Amino acid sequence: MLVQILLLLLGLALVVFGADYLVEGASSVARKFGLSEFVIGLTIVGMGTSAPEMVVSFIGALEGNADISVGNVIGSNIFNTLLILGITALLLPIPITEENRKKDIPLNIVITVLLVLMGLKHSLFGIGTDGISRLEGGILLAVFIAYMVLSFRKKDSAEESETAQQKVYPVWLALLMILGGLAALIFGGRVFVNSATSIAHSLGVSDKFIAITILAGGTSMPELATCVAAAVKKKGQLALGNIIGSNVFNILLILGGSALIHPLSFVGINYVDLGVLLVSALALFTSCYIGKRNKLDPVDGSLFLLIWAAYMAWLIVRL
Repeated sequence: MLVQILLLLLGLALVVFGADYLVEGASSVARKFGLSEFVIGLTIVGMGTSAPEMVVSFIGALEGNADISVGNVIGSNIFNTLLILGITALLLPIPITEENRKKDIPLNIVITVLLVLMGLKHSLFGIGTDGISRLEGGILLAVFIAYMVLSFRKKDSAEESETAQQKVYPVWLALLMILGGLAALIFGGRVFVNSATSIAHSLGVSDKFIAITILAGGTSMPELATCVAAAVKKKGQLALGNIIGSNVFNILLILGGSALIHPLSFVGINYVDLGVLLVSALALFTSCYIGKRNKLDPVDGSLFLLIWAAYMAWLIVRL
């Protein structure tokens, strides 16, 4: 047990170290090529920090364990929005642009609803079985490709001029920082997940609980570290883009790819899990229009954290 705890701390240290370099390198690339920090967070950083979720879910699919694949993604998206954005908003009010309000955040809701409709098609409409088939996985991947193409067409906006005076590294150095940061994030996240899972198994908890709590939290460590680092460096748009990008990638790329490997069943996922997932997406949307419309402020962050804590308490009670 002591060895696993030490590995847990080592993984955490690598994640924190990698996040700092990833944020600096990604921000420099954004400024160099005229892309907004939100778009860099949405695409490069979002995909990079979702790599641990991809590894865990694809392995789960290869082993035919849908509870791991589906539970990991649902849990990660809940962690991303409620816990990570909640903590980030407490540290730094996150600016929300007009495009965030009208396109990016509503898209997060649409994709979340699409997942629920696909996953519960038998329970809701009496069609097929509850889960994601290979055909549906292919549809999710096609939407992902279209999403990526459209995302890279976005350029910097006046609303993100806060970054204009910050340092720009040479392209080769910025790319090296991104790759090195991602490597540290992914390796550190994997060490964290393996040690946390070993500790949980020794305590005799279920695969679903491990997937939604420990695996989801562990594979979301890169997002947490990246967003906290972004908040400290006053790069709120990069943090928001990272979370929305990670959520979208988790559903479209990771579950889509997992379903192509092996059709995913939703039998082990209940209405509360999916309900909290929907609530997290809707909470982000409503926060754009309640209170300070142009920011996610500490009040929003506190509300997100309260919802997350209530869900965690429900899961623990259900053990």
